[in-house]
Amino acid sequence: MGKRKGFTLIELLVVIAIIAVLLAILLPAINRVKEQGKRAVCLQHLRQLSIAWIMYADDNDDRLVNGAIGYGNSNQSWGDHRGELAWVEGYSNTDTEVQRQAIKDGALWSYLKDEAIYKCPTGRRGQALTYAIMFSMNAVNHAPTQGVRGAHIKRRAEISNPAPAYRLVFIDEGYMTPDAFAVHYDQEIWWDDPPVRHGDGATVSFADGHTEHWKWKGTDTIKTARDAENDYPGGWSPESHAGYQDLYRVQKGTWGKLGYTPSYP
Repeated sequence: MGKRKGFTLIELLVVIAIIAVLLAILLPAINRVKEQGKRAVCLQHLRQLSIAWIMYADDNDDRLVNGAIGYGNSNQSWGDHRGELAWVEGYSNTDTEVQRQAIKDGALWSYLKDEAIYKCPTGRRGQALTYAIMFSMNAVNHAPTQGVRGAHIKRRAEISNPAPAYRLVFIDEGYMTPDAFAVHYDQEIWWDDPPVRHGDGATVSFADGHTEHWKWKGTDTIKTARDAENDYPGGWSPESHAGYQDLYRVQKGTWGKLGYTPSYP
């Protein structure tokens, strides 16, 4: 009988090494494709929420839905929402069942009765809601000393300069937060930390219903926001020209303009 042939140890090690190299090359590409797919789903969710937001205004004499999560039919020092059910009526940062019920009790539920739409597929585990409405869209109207000077929108017809296609409505924060997404009007600093998601950026929607993914340009925006995640510190200034452009973009999208002269125009 002839001698039985097989792989030598060196040949097996070479094959294993080749497979490892191929996996190292392919896995990042596969992960990017998967992330792009999740981003597309998130953008579609934002699109559907924006359509519900528009339909609400159509049915309510052009009035915008109350954008302050958990503050329905209330009159706070930062905004009068008497007679206005919040778009999500209730808040918890830990209890999923409370979040789910808050969505169903909210003013947009009758327009969009699908719990899955209220959450990005990459949102934090245990969170039923990952989206927030921007400060300016009938959400939080702080006194001028806190940044807002007559830019708080109550009716859709007030969104005119710039046009609705340039005014932010929803943003994916990745988890449930109270009130709304806070953005300064007349200070050159962040209020809430910018979400860093879907490839170092943010998914947002606009008052005309379209959605976009914004890639942050400043490495300082990405690093500082990631370092600050979960702490809600806010109040930090960018460290680069690109970082300031990220801040200006969000502020202009929220308020329509800057309430100050920018350092890096």
